[in-house]
Amino acid sequence: MSELKTLDERIDFLETKLTFLDDTIETLNKTITEQWLKIEALSRQLASLNERLQEAESRAPGPANEPPPHY
Repeated sequence: MSELKTLDERIDFLETKLTFLDDTIETLNKTITEQWLKIEALSRQLASLNERLQEAESRAPGPANEPPPHY
């Protein structure tokens, strides 16, 4: 009977641990999903800003340190 009790205790312990691990995995999965969505949004924003910067640079006048045309 003592063996059965220890077996029951071991099973209870393992079930508790499994429940805890399942919860931890679910929490980590949600966190990773949220981070991935933020990374995607930031990547799109960076690409958009890069395009805007390239457009602004192409429209900008030449360098300011060029000598005036009368030289």
